[in-house]
Amino acid sequence: MKLLEEPDKVRAALSPLRRQLLSLLQEPASGTQLAATLDVPRQRVNYHLRELEKAGLVELVEERQRRGFVERILRATAEAFVVDPALMGARAFTQLHDQYAAEHLVEVAAGTVRDVARMQSKADTSGKRLLTFTLETEVRFAEPGDVHRFTDALTEAVRRTVEAFDSEGGRPYRLIAGGHPAPRSTGVQGEPT
Repeated sequence: MKLLEEPDKVRAALSPLRRQLLSLLQEPASGTQLAATLDVPRQRVNYHLRELEKAGLVELVEERQRRGFVERILRATAEAFVVDPALMGARAFTQLHDQYAAEHLVEVAAGTVRDVARMQSKADTSGKRLLTFTLETEVRFAEPGDVHRFTDALTEAVRRTVEAFDSEGGRPYRLIAGGHPAPRSTGVQGEPT
């Protein structure tokens, strides 16, 4: 995974054709192979490959002599690319740490994406594994007030658990728990169920 923090690199990766090329380049390939796969003129593919290479999103793996010319074999520089949410032009989020504000949840989630993507990129580069954990579930509240009572109960349970495991000299981990309404699933005709 590679975090894209520079606007120029994000712009280089955003066109639909370039996203397709990055996806296909999980396996090394030449412009000729990619053009045939996508049924797009080779010159157009080569132009976009040069732009992706300039942005550092693809890299040269090998050069082969073929029928009087050099065939360049490229691959994507990462299995996945994550865009730093701060680059997406969203307005500045509130600094008020209101545990019930949607803006604060989005700000925390964006920070988590940024931090984990950076650490994962460094871990990948050094050949290490980033040890993380995720807790995910769904709960159905009968009344809106239940959200507050649930949050208070969960906060107390987490406080007790943290006290039991927190060690002065240990490696710090950031624990984030957030909740938002689950998206409605759609039926066969696209109607909410």
